[in-house]
Amino acid sequence: MPHFLVAESETADERDARRQHTGKSSGESYAATLEQLRPDARITIVAPADDDAEVYDATEIAAFDAVFVTGSPLHVYDDTPEVRRQLSFMRNVFASRTPSFGSCAGLQLAVAAAGGTVRKMPGKLEAGLARRITPTDSGRSHPLLAGRAASWDAPAIHGDEVERLPDDAPLLASNAVTTIQAAEIRHDGGMFWGVQYHPELAPGEIAVALRRQSDDLIEAGLADTPEDVERRAAQLDALHDDPGRRSILWALGVDNEFAQEASRRIELTNFLDHFVATSADRSDHQHQSNAPLPA
Repeated sequence: MPHFLVAESETADERDARRQHTGKSSGESYAATLEQLRPDARITIVAPADDDAEVYDATEIAAFDAVFVTGSPLHVYDDTPEVRRQLSFMRNVFASRTPSFGSCAGLQLAVAAAGGTVRKMPGKLEAGLARRITPTDSGRSHPLLAGRAASWDAPAIHGDEVERLPDDAPLLASNAVTTIQAAEIRHDGGMFWGVQYHPELAPGEIAVALRRQSDDLIEAGLADTPEDVERRAAQLDALHDDPGRRSILWALGVDNEFAQEASRRIELTNFLDHFVATSADRSDHQHQSNAPLPA
């Protein structure tokens, strides 16, 4: 049975606010997705930003099969106690050499912990969908993006972005809005795969996020009125309820790469397939380990 550690990037207040709107914190959403992908997994959720959080050192993190770092409104360039605790946790993840995966703020946190930089996006947001994400030359052959189309759309909502990757961190995918959409980071013996978008989220969860940030979307020029935001959110809700509805696919300008759950989750599935053995694999390994040596 694999044991996963899911690290909330939200503060306690942010977790409570998200639960009021969606029923789950970011960590709880991540855990629910992982439970669907690996029903045999045991999952522990931690909140490293909290001042009373249990502190996991590298040795303790090494006992897990994988670490997942969620998105959040966290700004990793802010020098606050919450950010410092998050960065300390991520450095321990790298030092533990446990494979890790993160989306949105999770990618930004790993970048900052490994020596790269993150910034507020200059005068813009990427919200609802990240359009036409395209792999780099390195990304085309990288296992994180195995099975991806030549370009694809993905759930996204962020106002910060990676400005500069750390050393030994190949860029794997980009689009016209955000240069660094996917990357691999090797640091202090550890391995991290991350994306700026949200493979763990369903369209309905993105719809909730749009409604919560309606004023920001209007200020950024992505919508003219609250009714515009509500119209897009309602389309995402409709896609959530009926992924094959052609009129909604047309209205949103997406295909099955976005609409179908398995396609949205390709990066998470690839990470699990690459780094985390299945129950059958572990059973086979145990059987081989217990087999008598040849005479």
